[in-house]
Amino acid sequence: MKRIVMLVPDVDTARKITHELLSERVPEKHIHVIAREGTPMEDLHEAGLAERTDLLPALKRGAAVGGATGLLAGLAALAFPGVAVAGGAVLLATTLAGSAFGAWASSLIGVSIPSEELRKYEKAVEEGQLLMMIDIPKHRAEELIALIRNHHPEADIKEVEYFPPPIPEIPDD
Repeated sequence: MKRIVMLVPDVDTARKITHELLSERVPEKHIHVIAREGTPMEDLHEAGLAERTDLLPALKRGAAVGGATGLLAGLAALAFPGVAVAGGAVLLATTLAGSAFGAWASSLIGVSIPSEELRKYEKAVEEGQLLMMIDIPKHRAEELIALIRNHHPEADIKEVEYFPPPIPEIPDD
């Protein structure tokens, strides 16, 4: 997936871009908008915690550090007599437990920290512009960026590589 990040001057422009993307079969849940507090967003999909905060990067860092720590704890446990019998199970259990604990602990911190990527745009949002983040398949990136640029030259487009978290989505019914 690729994330397109862009600043647009007003709600009307954001709404037009959203409708064009919806007609191009970009799901609404992949279009996220951040505006100054008090801006009437009406039918625009407001960005959630995952987009506004450092939650996902913190979760990934915590899982990695916790998993490594758990692995080292498991290796240290193998030095004790009697533990070596279930060595593989001990290593697996401590690695998974460490990873889960690290992800949980770091997500508690990450949810309270604004996204590093979004800090660059705080001033523009406070001045009244809207920040749009659109997640699209890589193979459609050029096509959709060209569409936006052709219809909305006032949109200041940035491109950011994005990898969604490895959490399975629950299908909409």
